[in-house]
Amino acid sequence: MKLLFSDFFEVRAKIVQRYGAFNISLLSDLPLFIDPFLLFNSKKRKYRQLHEEIIKYIRFLRDKASDQSLNPGLIAAWYRFPEIKQTWLGFSFEGNQGRGLGGKFARALHRNLNKLFANFGEEKVTKGSHLEKLCLIEEGVGKDTISDFTTNLIHLHLLEYTQAFAQKYIKPELRKQVAVQKVRFNYDTETWERGTLDLPYYDGNYVLLTPADILTKDDTWINKTDLVDDFERIPDAIPNSALRAEVNNYFRKLLPKDPKRKDEREAARLTLLQFPGLIDFFIKYKEDQGDRATNISSQKVESSRQLYVEQFKSLAELLQENSPFYTIRGDTYDEALERANFLRDVIENKGGHRIFYIEGKPIEREEDLHILYRLTWFASPSTVTREANDGRGPVDFKISRGSSDKSLVEFKLAKSTSLKRNLQKQTKIYEKASDASRTVKVIVYFTKQEEARAERILKELKLLGNKDIVLIDARRDNKPAGSKA
Repeated sequence: MKLLFSDFFEVRAKIVQRYGAFNISLLSDLPLFIDPFLLFNSKKRKYRQLHEEIIKYIRFLRDKASDQSLNPGLIAAWYRFPEIKQTWLGFSFEGNQGRGLGGKFARALHRNLNKLFANFGEEKVTKGSHLEKLCLIEEGVGKDTISDFTTNLIHLHLLEYTQAFAQKYIKPELRKQVAVQKVRFNYDTETWERGTLDLPYYDGNYVLLTPADILTKDDTWINKTDLVDDFERIPDAIPNSALRAEVNNYFRKLLPKDPKRKDEREAARLTLLQFPGLIDFFIKYKEDQGDRATNISSQKVESSRQLYVEQFKSLAELLQENSPFYTIRGDTYDEALERANFLRDVIENKGGHRIFYIEGKPIEREEDLHILYRLTWFASPSTVTREANDGRGPVDFKISRGSSDKSLVEFKLAKSTSLKRNLQKQTKIYEKASDASRTVKVIVYFTKQEEARAERILKELKLLGNKDIVLIDARRDNKPAGSKA
C-alpha cells in the first residue's frame, strides 16, 4: 500500500530522511507545521536569511498600512494567501485541503501593522522581529495562521529544495514542469511573480518536501498559552525596577486569596492588557531559551517520524493483509462500523497496539486516532469528511454517499473527562445538526483503569454491549509478547 512520499515517488525512505526532509503521507495531512522561530534561531545562515525576508515583507506591508483605506484589491493581493496544500502538513481531515489565509487574518495584520510592528527592525527589548507577536494579541490568530503565512513567504525555498531532491532522486516520469503562482515578491513592481519548476507530481498536483528541522508540533515557540502560563517569570526580565515592581503589584492585587490556576491565568491576561509592553519582554524571555526551542521541536518531530512514518506505515500494511478490509460494501453505517471493528481487530490481535507506543510510553492523542481511522478508508466509494463546526460542536467524521446515506463517527479516549457527557448528549445533537441517521462511537483505552472507567460509564448509561459503540483495547500489558507488529 502506498502511503508515504517515498512510496509514491519510488525513493527509499532513508534517502528522504538523509536529505533532511520529513517523509510526508500523501493520504492525509500530518499535524506538523513550520515555526518561524526555528528560522530565526537557526545556526544555518540560509534559514536566518529566510526569516529576514519574512520581516522585510512585513515592513513593506507596514509602510503601506499608513493608508488605512488601502484598495481592497491590494489587501487581497498582499495579505491573502492560499494554504500551500502541497506540503501535506497542518492536519486536514479531507486529504490536504486547508483554508489558507482569508479576510480575517488580512484585516488583523493590516490593523496591527502600525501598532505591533511599528518598530520592526528597530527593537529595543528583543533581539529580532517576530511575526508571532500577532497571535499574542489577536483572537483567532494561532499556530496554523502563522505557519501558513510563513510557508507562503518561504515558498520559493521549499520549491527549490524539493526540485533539487527531485532532479537527483526521482525518475523523470514522476516529475513535471509546473508553473507555480506567488513564488517571489518583486518590490519594484509590488507584485507577486510566478515561476516554473521541475517537481514531483501526483494526482494532478505537485508535491513539496519540507526540511524537518524547521517543523514542530503542538504550538509555535512564541505562543499565547506560554505567555499566560509563564507570566510570573516575565517581570524578572524587566530591567526597570520601578516598572517591575508596578507590574508585580498590579498582578498580585488581581489575585483572590488561595488563587487557583485559572485565577492566575485571568490575572495575567488583565495585567497584559494594562501593560502591553510586557509582550516584548516575554518574547525576549523566549529568545533567551532559543536552544530549548530547537531541542524540543527536534524531539517532537522525531517522535512524529516514528509514529507517522514508521508505525502508521506498519499498521497500514497490517490492514492491507486483511484483504477484505479495503473492499467493504454496504451503506455508510455498515462500512463505518466494519472499518472500526477491523481497526480494533488489528490493534488488539495483530500487534497493531504497538504503533501507539514510543519508548514504552503511550501516545494518547485523539488526532492520531483520527489519522489512523482515515487510513482505513483507502479505496472506499464513500466520501469521508470532517464535519464542520455548526455551533453545536464538531464531530470527527461524516461518511456519506449522496444526500440520503450519511453516518457519523466519533472518537474518544477512555480517559477523556467529557466521555460521559459526549455519550449521553452530544452525538444526538450531532446527528440532528448533520442530518445523519446513525453514529458509530469508538472509545480507545490504554490501561486497565481506563478500561474500567469506560465500562462503568457505559453501564450507567445502559450502553454496554451496544453495537454502535466500539471499544478498542490498546493496552500493552495484556498482549502476547510475540504478537506480530
